[in-house]
Amino acid sequence: MSELEASATGDTAGGEQPHYQLTLGHLYPDQLNLYGDRGNILSLRERCRWRGIDLQVRHLGVGDALAPDEYDLLFIGGGQDKEQAPVAQDLREIKAIGLWAAIEDDMPVLAVCGGYQLLAHYYRPAIGPDMPGLGVFDAWTIHKGLRVARCIGNIAIEWQGQTLVGFENHGGRTYLGTSKPLGKVLAGHGNNSEDHTEGAVYRNTFGTYLHGSLLPKNPHFADHLLTLALRRKYGPEVALPPLDDTLEWRAHETMLRRLKVTFPKRQSNGRQAGD
Repeated sequence: MSELEASATGDTAGGEQPHYQLTLGHLYPDQLNLYGDRGNILSLRERCRWRGIDLQVRHLGVGDALAPDEYDLLFIGGGQDKEQAPVAQDLREIKAIGLWAAIEDDMPVLAVCGGYQLLAHYYRPAIGPDMPGLGVFDAWTIHKGLRVARCIGNIAIEWQGQTLVGFENHGGRTYLGTSKPLGKVLAGHGNNSEDHTEGAVYRNTFGTYLHGSLLPKNPHFADHLLTLALRRKYGPEVALPPLDDTLEWRAHETMLRRLKVTFPKRQSNGRQAGD
């Protein structure tokens, strides 16, 4: 039994003090927080608390420098076009060096919708000039006009032999160059409603259009991010003990049924086969 597993079961010599501590940087919580994106932070915090892990959350707004050594995990949500412009400028001028250093050092980063678009080469809005991004993902996004239907609705994708569910609402269509997609669209629009790709991945940085919030209904993906963060900080032997995710999986599978997507049979620990 690892120290973390012992902590989760209460079988520790040191009492109730957490053995592990993580610091999450929440980028632009006031500007980029649509469709319940803050719920992703709450999900990570609770899943850590249930296991005796101390998760500290720090907000990083416009003008705040990003010191990569101070964080173990980063999150950036989505927002409207008018809110993305100052964020795009701040990303390039204030946070680019620190964010790139974190990404190249394999810090897990989750970027949703507008945050995802700004980590690619550029976002071309329906009105106004292009917003240059950081180019973390070899991808670009084009809004095809206000009269073109948005990509709205529930979505399910295949991810590493499992499924992820969420809600999407975006006018921009994202096209991948050499970047790998996060998953294959099973129902919904995904990156562009054309090529069945959804999201993008670079090292441990994940871009996606899945709001929802994403992590409460996808506990396996939340734990994937936490595992990456813990192993990066404490070593590859760290393993998360399972939680009772009955309610989380019920929400997940309800969405799959609504979308008429066949889902893998869950194992006894509540995770999908292949997890």
